[in-house]
Amino acid sequence: MSQNLLMIEDDNRLAAMVAQYLEQSGYVLHHAGDGQSGLAQLANPPHGKAFELVILDLMLPDMDGLDVCRRIRAMAAPLAQVPVLMLTAKGDAMDRIIGLEVGADDYLPKPFEPRELLARIRAVLRRSGEGAASAHTVLRFGALCIDRDARTVSVADAPCDLTSYQFDLLVALAERAGRVLTRDQIMEAVRGRELEAFDRSIDVHMGRIRAAIEKDAKDPKRILTVRGVGYVFARQQD
Repeated sequence: MSQNLLMIEDDNRLAAMVAQYLEQSGYVLHHAGDGQSGLAQLANPPHGKAFELVILDLMLPDMDGLDVCRRIRAMAAPLAQVPVLMLTAKGDAMDRIIGLEVGADDYLPKPFEPRELLARIRAVLRRSGEGAASAHTVLRFGALCIDRDARTVSVADAPCDLTSYQFDLLVALAERAGRVLTRDQIMEAVRGRELEAFDRSIDVHMGRIRAAIEKDAKDPKRILTVRGVGYVFARQQD
């Protein structure tokens, strides 16, 4: 069965060449010429068949590829887990480092050989498949246990008292552990619920979540504040 890939790239000739090459290996490549249309296609794929991987150019006409990657990672699951292979024409290693930090799974400098692109795609999809095979409805971080199906949270088997909205906020952070999220990204991740009028209300909810799951809410180790940006759920175990 063919696998759907999405390429967000403003070079139409390059996209057509890549599509033709990948088709020989059983992939169907869909193309978006800018970031906004790429995000729209990812959220609403043609014929309802989800994309297995996104090939994302760093330089786009309407927005930075890094920003597109951040927005993908802030989407609700399972879209937030879609692997991203970033393309860059820049030689600065810092661009690659930042790309990986914001959630890209791999990068490939331009110009590239189609054969190497294919190899990178296969490697990323293989790693992604291994991760999906081990995925479970329960998220565990040391003594902290988050059961997404039962919508319960416990620390060392002791139940935590959270509202439904606070549970959704905690899951949004935990599913993106290690990634810094702005307040807007957190609210976007729990979209579908009635959002509150002021994003600062998230700060109040985070304080209550910390009181429920942290040993010391005044010295949190799990949900950390990134001053001037937002929050990050720390990966470390208790």
